[in-house]
Amino acid sequence: MYLHRTVRLQTHLPALTENFATERLTALAQVEGTIEKPVPEVLFLCAYNAGRSQLATALADRYAHGRVHVRCAGSHPADGLDRNVIEALGEWGVDISRAYPKPLTSDVLGASDVIVTMGCGDACPVLAGKRYLDWDIPDPAGKDLPFVRTVRDDIDARVRALIDDLTLTTS
Repeated sequence: MYLHRTVRLQTHLPALTENFATERLTALAQVEGTIEKPVPEVLFLCAYNAGRSQLATALADRYAHGRVHVRCAGSHPADGLDRNVIEALGEWGVDISRAYPKPLTSDVLGASDVIVTMGCGDACPVLAGKRYLDWDIPDPAGKDLPFVRTVRDDIDARVRALIDDLTLTTS
């Protein structure tokens, strides 16, 4: 089981494995052209998938209202999400307590229309024909809540602009 070998988070592993497998198989089917993409696919990447990419994914899901499908992953997934990231989103009524760091796979990378990198540097692969955005955002890992709030606010503004761009050009 791939997820069992790469994810250090063991709580609710069967449910997490089902979710991970569904996302990965859907992405694979999209890459192979056996199912259509009803909306643009966005992938948020950061090194540990425990802060920035999780913030962006939660906010994009909030604003997209189904008009964009959002995934996130990390080049080196952490054990769990940063507590202050969970708290900063919770202040806005966004619950990510069931989210978990996910490894980057070629399937989700290939299925993505837009790939947003956030500090993963050379560890994030580049595929021809994909739209890339590199958001230079500081890592909130281990930082205090006021700092994490500034990161959240920065990501929020960028996510809103991205969702607007994607939905205006695809509507």
